[in-house]
Parts: sequence; C-alpha cells; structure tokens
Amino acid sequence: MPKKATIEKARNAKREGKAPTTQAGEFVHEEIEKIRRGEHGARSPQQAIAIGLSEARRAGVDLPPPKKGKAKESTRKSAEYAYEAGQGERETKRRPRVSRAVSKVLEHEPKSAASHEALSRQAKRAAARRSSEERAAAAEKAAETKGPSRRSAAARKAAQTKGARGRKEAAQKAAKTRARRA
Repeated sequence: MPKKATIEKARNAKREGKAPTTQAGEFVHEEIEKIRRGEHGARSPQQAIAIGLSEARRAGVDLPPPKKGKAKESTRKSAEYAYEAGQGERETKRRPRVSRAVSKVLEHEPKSAASHEALSRQAKRAAARRSSEERAAAAEKAAETKGPSRRSAAARKAAQTKGARGRKEAAQKAAKTRARRA
C-alpha cells in the first residue's frame, strides 16, 4: 500500500504535465526505499521497479500495460489487472492468503537489488536500449516541463559542475564582465 505522500507527489507531477512514467517513478522510488529499509527484498532491480509500477497502476496512474510481445504473458495480464483496477474498470478481489505468501517470499529475497550499484547497472542497460533520438526527445520534454525558474537553476548547476574547463571559462567570463563594469 503506497503512502499518501507518494500518491500526492504523483498527482502533483500529473498537474505539472509530466509523463505517466514520471508519475509512476514516485511509486518505484518508494519501493526502492522499502527495500533499503529492509521491509522486504527483491530478486533484481527490475522486480523492484515492476512492483512500483504495479502500485502506480493500482493507484490510478494512466500507465497502460505493455503490448503483446513486449513482456511475458503473465506480466502483461498482471499489469492489465492493476491498470483496470486503478482506472475503476474492475473490482479488486482480496486474496489474503496469496498476499501473505508473496510477502513471505519477498522477505527472504536479497536487499542488494536496491543498492546504488545495482540500480546504476539497470539504468545504464535501460538507456542503452533507447536510441539517441529517443533520449534527446525525453530530455527536451523534461526541460519543457521544468518551468523557467527551475530551468535556470539547472543551467547554473550545470555550469558549476562542468569540470575544470567549464569553471575556468566561467571565471574568465566573470572577470571580463567585472572589467567592463569598472
């Protein structure tokens, strides 16, 4: 069961015009935190992400299930069920015995699935599957939904973290500006 704060963050993201995947990211983040706190484990980072996406779908995030052939049939059916439940298209059946069994199994899974190293590997693999055009389009959309004040803050941060060459150029620019004013 997701926290109210997580649901509220996802709603804020929706109001800001962010993609359903971004909204679902709040639930995935919460799941990662649960694993790190030791509430349960996961066999892999992908499983942790899948649990978060399922929670998001059940909470009403408009994240359609994967198309045929994109995921295992059982995964697709599960995602379909969660999506329909979240959209109010179907009543959910309580299955306490199944719920308990799943919880017990997850408790014995490793917590290392949520480590920084494991998540970094997963992110790199996911990015490698996307083309440069797709990545660029995602970055453009992210910049659009950021808003002017956050965009300029991000630009300032980027200028600071550019590395030695970027800092040197920024310092030279600042020196020229001061010289002009004097």
